[in-house]
Amino acid sequence: MNLRGCLKNSNKKLGSFDWLCDISETQKDTDYIEVQFKNTRKSYYLNSTHIPLQKGDIVAVESSPGHDIGEVTMTGRLVLQQMAKNNFNPEKIEVRRVYRKAKETDIEKFNLAKSKEQQTMIKARKIAEDMKLEMKIGDVEYQGDGGKAIFYYIADERVDFRQLIKVFAETFRTKIEMKQIGARQEAGRIGGIGPCGRQLCCSSWMTGFNSVSTGAARYQDISLNPQKLAGQCSKLKCCMNYELDTYIEALKDFPSSEIALETLENTYYHCKTDVFKRLMTYSTDKINAVNLVTISVERVKEIISMNKNGEKPTKLSGSENNKKEELVDYENVVGQDSVTRFDKNKIHQEKPKLIKRGEEGYDTAVENVQKRPRKYPPRAKASFYKNNNIEKN
Repeated sequence: MNLRGCLKNSNKKLGSFDWLCDISETQKDTDYIEVQFKNTRKSYYLNSTHIPLQKGDIVAVESSPGHDIGEVTMTGRLVLQQMAKNNFNPEKIEVRRVYRKAKETDIEKFNLAKSKEQQTMIKARKIAEDMKLEMKIGDVEYQGDGGKAIFYYIADERVDFRQLIKVFAETFRTKIEMKQIGARQEAGRIGGIGPCGRQLCCSSWMTGFNSVSTGAARYQDISLNPQKLAGQCSKLKCCMNYELDTYIEALKDFPSSEIALETLENTYYHCKTDVFKRLMTYSTDKINAVNLVTISVERVKEIISMNKNGEKPTKLSGSENNKKEELVDYENVVGQDSVTRFDKNKIHQEKPKLIKRGEEGYDTAVENVQKRPRKYPPRAKASFYKNNNIEKN
C-alpha cells in the first residue's frame, strides 16, 4: 500500500490531497503527472516512458529551451480531475514530457541557478531604475538548467521593455521572459506575516484571488479606516470575504438600520450593530454617538411595529410590562491592562482601634481576648500576659 502520496506538505499552497494514493490501481489510470516549481506554479506533463514515479520525486521535465527541475505532487486518476479543474486541455495545449528522475548533476545545476535569483533581482531593479521605467521587479525565477530566467514585474500602465530585455540578456547571459503580476500576486510570492500574527494567506494556501469591496466591511461593521482595511499588498484584505456570507445571512433577520425609532422621550437613530449578540445600539444624534442605548433585535422590531400603528413607547429600553431589561456591559478593552485593575476585588478591612489602659472599655477588651481561642507568637505571648495581669490557663 502506497501511503507516500497522502502526505500533504502544509508549507506548499499549491499542494493537493490525493485521497486515492493508497489504491494502487488508480495510479496506472493515466500517464499524466502533476509537477510543481518553486511553490508558485505547477503544470502537467506526460510520462511517456512510463518511469515509476510517486509523490515527492524530483524530475527533469521538458522546457523551452533545455529542461526544468520540479517536484512530483500528484500521480494517478486525480491528475485528470486536476487538469479539468485548471482548464488544462491536452488536445488544445502542447503537453511536454518527463525526461527522467533528476540526477545529482541536475540538482547541482538547479541549486546553483536558484542561488543567483536574489542577486539577479537586485541588479534587474537597478537597471530598470536607470532606464526610468515605471515598473517594479517583484521576483526572479531561474529555470532548472539555468537556460532561462523569468522576471515577474508590477506596473500600473503598459511598459515598453523591449530595450530592457536586450540589456537583461547581455547582463545575465540567459534567455529572458517577462511576466506581469498584480500586487496581490507579489505579496503571495514574497510572503510575510499579517496583522493577525500568522503567515499571509496568499503565500500559504490561497491559489486564487476574489475581488474585495468596502461593502464587506460595512456588512461586518468594521471601521472604514483605509490603513486597517489594507493588507501588505496595499489592497483590501482578502480575509474580509471569509465570513461575509455568514454576516449577510444573519443580517436578513435584522430590521433596517435606516429606520429611526420614535419614543415619548426622543427620536433615536441607529449607531452600531452586534450581529453575534443580536443587539442594536441607537443614539439621539444622527452623526455623533450621544445617549447610547443598546436593545435587542426583538425590541427594535416591537418599537417599529408600534410606530407604524401610531404608538410611541415611553422608553427605548425595557418593555411595556415594566420588565427590567438586562443591561449590556461592553468590555473595556482599553482599560483592561490598568495598573489598578486588581484593586476592585480587594476587601478593605478596618484595623481594630487600640484601647489603652485606663480608657473606657479596656476591661471588656481584656475579657474578650481571654475568651478568644487565639495563639500568639512566643515573644508576644509572655509580655501580653505580664502587662495585663492575666493568669495563664
